[in-house]
Amino acid sequence: MDAEVKSGIAAKERKDHRILLMKTINELCDVVRETSYAVHVYHGYGHLEKVYENALAHRLRKLGYDVKQQFPIQVWDEDGTPIGDYLADLMIDNSLILELKAAKTLANEHLAQLLGYLKSTRVEHGMLINFGSYKFQVRKYALSQTTRSSNSGGIAALVSTIFALFCG
Repeated sequence: MDAEVKSGIAAKERKDHRILLMKTINELCDVVRETSYAVHVYHGYGHLEKVYENALAHRLRKLGYDVKQQFPIQVWDEDGTPIGDYLADLMIDNSLILELKAAKTLANEHLAQLLGYLKSTRVEHGMLINFGSYKFQVRKYALSQTTRSSNSGGIAALVSTIFALFCG
C-alpha cells in the first residue's frame, strides 16, 4: 500500500478516535450535569460542600462510574521537582475533574483553581459546579493541547484558550 494512502488512513483513524473520545466525554459531562442538578434539587442549597461531594459521588457510583473523592494532584516545577500537592474534589473515570463549590456564586478564583488542576494533571476536561446558590451553576472547561505545551503566559494564556460551556 502506498505510504501516502497509509498516512491518510492513519489520520482518519486518529480523527475518528478524537470524535469518539469527544462524544464520550460530552456524554459523561451530560450525565454529571444532570446528576448534579438532581442533587441540587433534592438537597437544595445551604449545605457544606462535603455534603454535595458525597451525594454526587454516591449517585455517580450507582450509575457505574469510577469516582475518586479528594483525588491527590501533585504539582511539578519545570525541572521536574515536586513543589506542592492539591486535592481535587472528584475525579470521574480518570478523565474528568470536578471542582465543587458551595458559594453564593462562582468566582474567578474558582476557575483558576480548576485550571491549575487541569494543567497539573494534564487532564483535558474539568467541570466547575456550584451548589451554594438557589440558582444551580455548572461550567465545563477543556484545556487545549496548545495550552499545555506552552510555558509562557500564566492564567491569561490559559483563559484565552479555554472553551467554556455555560449552563444555568
